[in-house]
Amino acid sequence: MKISAFEVRIGNLLEYREKLWRVLKKNHVKPGKGGAFVQLEMKSIDGGTKLNERFRSDDKIEKAHVETRSMQYLYQDGENLVFMDNETYEQLPIAADDLGDQVGFLLPNTDVQINLHNETPIGLDLPAHVVLTVTETEGVVK
Repeated sequence: MKISAFEVRIGNLLEYREKLWRVLKKNHVKPGKGGAFVQLEMKSIDGGTKLNERFRSDDKIEKAHVETRSMQYLYQDGENLVFMDNETYEQLPIAADDLGDQVGFLLPNTDVQINLHNETPIGLDLPAHVVLTVTETEGVVK
């Protein structure tokens, strides 16, 4: 689905230059002379490279179609985290490195929303609340 550059929001996934990009920053500029434009800072989903790109406000950009599936986190198997689809009971391994800091908030049997683009996992949405136990802290010096 194509949207105008003005309609792009932070967090949107865009298909641009045959890659998938997440919008990190958006700046709409209307100079005194000339037409308005939108400056986007984007990060590649594949390699993590950043790109700053300038678009005219009425330029059309392809918004990526992202499917969300409800899954349950089961266990960690080496470098992969294993999730189970709640409808089909199929298991889906996802590399722990692809999820970054979110791994620390995953507990076994936690329901999460997995974001898929062309059947490839690109991220997950954690539950709004998790209950964790503090196991160790540094002593406070007064």
